Amino acid sequence: MAEHELKQIISQLEKPSNLQQAPKLLSRAKLGLLHLQALVPSSNTSPQHLLLATTVLEHGALLSIRLKDTEAFTRYYQQLQPFYSLPQGRWQRAGKPGNQSKVTGLYLLLLLSVGDYAGFHTVLEGLEMSSGKEQIEKDELIQYPVRLEQALMEGSYDKVWGETKGERVPSEEFAVFSEVLINTIRSEIASCSERAYPSLPISNAKNLLFLDSEGAVIQFAQARGWVAKDGRIYFPQQEAEMLAAEKDVMSSSNTVIENTLGYARKLETIV
Repeated sequence: MAEHELKQIISQLEKPSNLQQAPKLLSRAKLGLLHLQALVPSSNTSPQHLLLATTVLEHGALLSIRLKDTEAFTRYYQQLQPFYSLPQGRWQRAGKPGNQSKVTGLYLLLLLSVGDYAGFHTVLEGLEMSSGKEQIEKDELIQYPVRLEQALMEGSYDKVWGETKGERVPSEEFAVFSEVLINTIRSEIASCSERAYPSLPISNAKNLLFLDSEGAVIQFAQARGWVAKDGRIYFPQQEAEMLAAEKDVMSSSNTVIENTLGYARKLETIV
């Protein structure tokens, strides 16, 4: 495949209407990079071909997010690392990759959404070493997941919720992972609520779980096996544990009563 054909494929990938065709276009583009010996950077790869390769791989990463294919996104992120680690001099006048911050910020957000805090800090520390801490602190696409991680560590779920809404989300790709992150937090809150309360008013559960309506609360409750009735959410697990505890208390009380009666009978016999 000639270089101009590869550029034509890239222009097609940039059209939003080609989302479903993107996997096939990306496969063709990667074959073209193989033909140009540019899919993996080497000392002989020209700056122009380096830029073509990173453009294709970055498109692949971002399109994977829009298709909600996190495994494919992770593969593209890993393929991009040899390009991102190249020294500035290798790019010359071709220009550096245009979406490095976005792809890296998205990967940090992915790590947060699956609870991989160790991996998150490893990537962040690597960025600070390679680019400098001051530069990273100025990069909004990196600072967005950093703010979310700080709020999570503080247990400030309301801050996380605020960051995932409206204009605070840097782009539509970030919104995909933000939704996953909120679902993870919602599940954690639900698990804690099951252990802490026998029941909750639906109105309170709506605020606690960051849901938009009481109808959404009822749907969420049904999915978790909770019972919604009379304006409240009842947690079957908690009720079962309470009934078991009451049964144990009654059993212990009966034993004490039987022992006391037996002792009294023995006293009567002695007398």
